[in-house]
Amino acid sequence: MPENPEIPNSTRRLSKAERRSQLLDTALSIVREEGADRLTLGHLAVRAGVSKPVVYDHFETRSVLLIELYRWIDTERVDAFRDAMTETARSLEETAQILAGAYIQCAADHSDEFFAVGAALAGSEEKAAVFQELLDHCVQMFVSVLKPHATLPAAELESRCTGLVGAGEALAGALARGRYRQEEAIRAFASLIKGALGDVDHG
Repeated sequence: MPENPEIPNSTRRLSKAERRSQLLDTALSIVREEGADRLTLGHLAVRAGVSKPVVYDHFETRSVLLIELYRWIDTERVDAFRDAMTETARSLEETAQILAGAYIQCAADHSDEFFAVGAALAGSEEKAAVFQELLDHCVQMFVSVLKPHATLPAAELESRCTGLVGAGEALAGALARGRYRQEEAIRAFASLIKGALGDVDHG
């Protein structure tokens, strides 16, 4: 069956959610190709092929756009990783190694677009609040990935995953400062992950 002729993005009617996704995807392309400093509402409108009022309808200010992009990049990555990890049965050893490696490498990478957007938000109260929100989201990803290997009560597993995320951040920070090599940080984190799933001590 022949395909319908494509309608340009500038005229095709999208739902509000679709338009927001398109704008964020375009904003991400700008950061990757031109740098975070080039990400303005006006430039986003030009790159997305829409009018400025359309962009302002979704993001009132550049700061709002940066915050939403910061949240979107991290959430998309975390959700994709969680889905990939929960689709296939793995041993605890393998799960801990993959989880530790992915977390340390991502958290310590200061060259990608997530770090670039975060740097553009440096010092803002909004960034601090969103970063905590993203850490909480990451805790839930740890819970989902580790649940098949745990016999702990749900609340206990969540509290231990909260501790693991904190440990991961500390190890990634130490790696970035040159205190450890990447393989050392990953090995330590994988060991912590495996150890965190031990039985609750009722003694």
